[in-house]
Amino acid sequence: MEFLVELVTNVPEGTSEATVEDTVAREAVRAAELASQGHLVRLWKPPVKPGEWRTFGLFAADDEHQLDEMLESLPLHIWMTTEPTPFAPHPNNPAAKRA
Repeated sequence: MEFLVELVTNVPEGTSEATVEDTVAREAVRAAELASQGHLVRLWKPPVKPGEWRTFGLFAADDEHQLDEMLESLPLHIWMTTEPTPFAPHPNNPAAKRA
């Protein structure tokens, strides 16, 4: 099952730059792990306002429970809100017709 997830990160005021940098570095490592496992399929960065952290990710998971576990494993999750949208195959999907 695939999910499009909007991820919005809001770092609390007063958080040290060192803490932010460490958390972002750990996030990159975890994202790479999820990608190598086939769970993190794509990431997009939409236009944002200055200081806004917003990303869209395409995730593959067996179900919503597994997706929640993956999202909670992200180091930035402590500052993140997520909005997942489950996707089902569409009968007119051009990629499916090519396969």
